[in-house]
Amino acid sequence: MRNVIGKVVFAALAAAWFTAGAAAQQELDFLTDLSEYQRIKQTLPNYLKARAQALLAERKGDVEALSTPEQVAERRTYIRAAIERAVGGFPQRTPLNARTVGMIERDGYKIEKVIFESQRSFYVTANLYLPTSGSGPYPAVLYPLGHERGGKSHDTWQRMLITLAKTGYVALAWDPIGQGERSQLYDVDFKSRKLVRSTTEHSVMGVQCLLTGDNVARYTIWDGIRALDYLLSRPEVDASRVACTGNSGGGTHTAYLSALDDRISVAAPSCYLTGWGRLLETIGPQDAEQVLLPWIGAGLDHADFAIAFAPKPYLVLSAVRDFFSIVGARSTFQEARKVYGVFGAEDKIAMSEVDRGHGYHQPNRLAAYDWFARWLKDARYSGGEPETEVLEFEDLACTDTGQVATSLGGETVQTLNQSRLEGFNPALPRVTKPGDLAAFRDAILERAARLSGFERPTEVAAAERYGVIERSGYRIEKLVYRTEPGILIPALLFVPSSGPQRKQAIVYVHGDGKSAEAEPGGDIEWFVQQGAAVLAIDARGMGETSVFDERNGSDFPRYFGDYDSAMTSFLIGKSLVAMRAADVLAGVDLLASRDDVDPSRIFGVGRGTGAPPLLYAAALDDRLKRVALEEMLVSYRAVVDQRIHRNVLESVVVGALREYDLPDLIASVAPRPVQLVNAADPLGVRLWLSAAQEAYRGPAATYAAAGAGKALQVVRREAEASPESVYGDFLGAR
Repeated sequence: MRNVIGKVVFAALAAAWFTAGAAAQQELDFLTDLSEYQRIKQTLPNYLKARAQALLAERKGDVEALSTPEQVAERRTYIRAAIERAVGGFPQRTPLNARTVGMIERDGYKIEKVIFESQRSFYVTANLYLPTSGSGPYPAVLYPLGHERGGKSHDTWQRMLITLAKTGYVALAWDPIGQGERSQLYDVDFKSRKLVRSTTEHSVMGVQCLLTGDNVARYTIWDGIRALDYLLSRPEVDASRVACTGNSGGGTHTAYLSALDDRISVAAPSCYLTGWGRLLETIGPQDAEQVLLPWIGAGLDHADFAIAFAPKPYLVLSAVRDFFSIVGARSTFQEARKVYGVFGAEDKIAMSEVDRGHGYHQPNRLAAYDWFARWLKDARYSGGEPETEVLEFEDLACTDTGQVATSLGGETVQTLNQSRLEGFNPALPRVTKPGDLAAFRDAILERAARLSGFERPTEVAAAERYGVIERSGYRIEKLVYRTEPGILIPALLFVPSSGPQRKQAIVYVHGDGKSAEAEPGGDIEWFVQQGAAVLAIDARGMGETSVFDERNGSDFPRYFGDYDSAMTSFLIGKSLVAMRAADVLAGVDLLASRDDVDPSRIFGVGRGTGAPPLLYAAALDDRLKRVALEEMLVSYRAVVDQRIHRNVLESVVVGALREYDLPDLIASVAPRPVQLVNAADPLGVRLWLSAAQEAYRGPAATYAAAGAGKALQVVRREAEASPESVYGDFLGAR
């Protein structure tokens, strides 16, 4: 009985503690329950969508103005150049070294197992389906694949490829990176991908590519171009009659390849084409190779893929209940059809819909067969699909182990991307004496501002007040300020009850939000007890303004944080880290405007994903007189060098590694004091102190050359250690 009573008492105490804790948290995260701020979490997405929609509206006017074939040709040239810029340019053609490693013979067709190299030692596993009746040369179909399991062995792909071969086409399908036999992150012990989903693997590699100014589509598109090279090298193929079709990710690459390569004469992308306006309102940006950057900022949309193909035959295949919006697909089709009308070629673009979900369903497969027959054979297709024998993965495998990684080795996207990086020379000015510092700083700031899309705050940081919390020795003012139209920043201002009239102040940016260290006994209270006013902020997309990704079953939040907002910012030519830096500087404006703050003594503390925005802010504005960065990503280069990373996407600047790295930004702050605490690797794991010191040798040398060697400190903070252990001298003399 005593146990029962004890359990009841414990449960009551736990409930009271939880209720009290929740109430305290609610006091600190104070906007959520205010009626006018019920949609505060949508602030960042709505802001990004509004900017994107404005750009898309401007683009729509440009497309509607196309009225001559010459204007369309000019836009085609622009579209192709934009794709090439987005992927960082394509590799040089190297020998394919193609070889057939196996053969499967069936009634009416045969399958060759082929391995070729799209780049030197970058192996591609493929299946070539060939007719065994009739006489060649035959028309051909290039068949890029979607993200379904099994790669080229997926049953739907086999049914379609066999049908094509039996009806007189040569068809080629190959495993995309991260799928089938081409896992780029393969665990030899568990004999499986390290990451559950191919789309996650694509995007992990995609983030690494973004840092070098490329897109992972550089590798997937080039695989497709080289697959076409191989297909057209076959004597059985009529090079003047080539179609391209695929579903989902295969639809993406059908759109890409057809827009880029004149050798493709008929296109039929399935379950991909929609429109960025609808994408942003529905499922958001998809995995990295489907997000060419800055596509919207460059004045482009999905319809431009079809426009670049005009006036050649183009069939849009869609599913009414697809997660790719059917409304967007229909609008894109109508826009592209008007451009085809410039050539008098409305009959060469068509759309087929099926009332199903995502997939290359039989009605659309039949529509594709008919479209190919019409334009490649001057005939019509009236048959169904023949009986097919669906083979297993190992039957169609080209390698002995079913994985290139364990059978052939060779290059991976990561190693190729690293090689790309070695070819770049940032050519930053050297700092060997204090007089060199200005040129170095100017170079870094120009590059950081340009590449990140940084915009200084446009609104006066006047704050709206939402109450005060009184605590022993200080008060907390609950504030909201605006960085720019549409961006609200919730903040907590901790003000000591005593001390000088004008106090030193800190802008505090924690990746988990303003309340993360705001409870009694937390780091913020320690700084306040030292006499500093502390403005803890929820930079856009953090704390109360963060968006939880609710995509069912998605592991994207675990690896990428707010993937949608980060990618949307890139699409419009901006970056989250730069926008959050503007939020920090608006906070500096707010502090500097107060009568109780000394504007000459405003400092900054950033932690976790809050540290990079603070670093950018300090580099771009010297009003932050000293900075502490705790648990910050050690460098962008580390992301490229480490196979897997987590939660770095929100800190990425596209192409940064071509021109600078995070340690260079730190060096640009010299001679102002910077404290680097518990630098973290790309998985968020604390580096050993010796490794952190090695990683920051460059900034240390710059500080030393500037005569401020002691102003840069690389230190370790033990678990549960008080702020005093590392920040004892941070505030300096009062």
